[in-house]
Amino acid sequence: MYFSKVALLSLIGLAIASPVAVPVPVPSLASREEALSKRESLTNFLAILLDFLPAISGTIDAVTGVLTAFEGLLAKLTGEQTTYNELSGSCKAYTVIFARGTTEPGNVGILVGPPFFKALDMVAGAANVVVQGVNGYDADVDGYLDGGDAGGSAQMASQIASAKAKCPNTKLIASGYSQGGQLVHNAAKLLPAATAQWISKVVIFGDPFSAQSVANVAASKTRIFCNKGDNICVNGPLILPAHLIYGTNAAAAAAFVVS
Repeated sequence: MYFSKVALLSLIGLAIASPVAVPVPVPSLASREEALSKRESLTNFLAILLDFLPAISGTIDAVTGVLTAFEGLLAKLTGEQTTYNELSGSCKAYTVIFARGTTEPGNVGILVGPPFFKALDMVAGAANVVVQGVNGYDADVDGYLDGGDAGGSAQMASQIASAKAKCPNTKLIASGYSQGGQLVHNAAKLLPAATAQWISKVVIFGDPFSAQSVANVAASKTRIFCNKGDNICVNGPLILPAHLIYGTNAAAAAAFVVS
């Protein structure tokens, strides 16, 4: 599957520029400048992603080396942070707990997490967002083939429960990409029903369990992004370019979070 960089960047620009229908205070000059800087940074990130996107087609275990090299290159070229541990800090309006995809670096990865956080900062304000990656999670191929790393799933459930106990008024966003989506589903099943129901929004990119609902989370609070031709979204074993470009959905995901 091939993608037009021009067409994708045009759609991204429209999505980023689209107004979000939520009541927000009039931003200061400094916050407007920060939002413009982040918008430019997100656009640059996505341009680099599409420029270096490999023409990949193979089973997940066969293309691990190519994926790791691509992700490492993207992290180096963009300079994006791939590890976030902010849950121990002060409570804020939004708390994102994010599980990275298989083979990704850090604890939030590079392909989807960083552009999603950047887009959320633009619409909610960076000062209003806490980001926490899932620790204790190997994000390896065996974990994906097993339906999501068991240790990572338990850790994500624990982090969600900790956020609820510490910051009951925060809007908790449970999110993940690829195998990270499996973790979201698994963690929801591990949580007490009342805790899962407390989750504000669930956002999953390239979800292998896209045909399944998220336990005890209303469908109206859930958004799953699945690209046409993404074999992982039907719980398949193939990695194709369609599975690597969910960063282009960052603006739409952020708009959903604050809607």
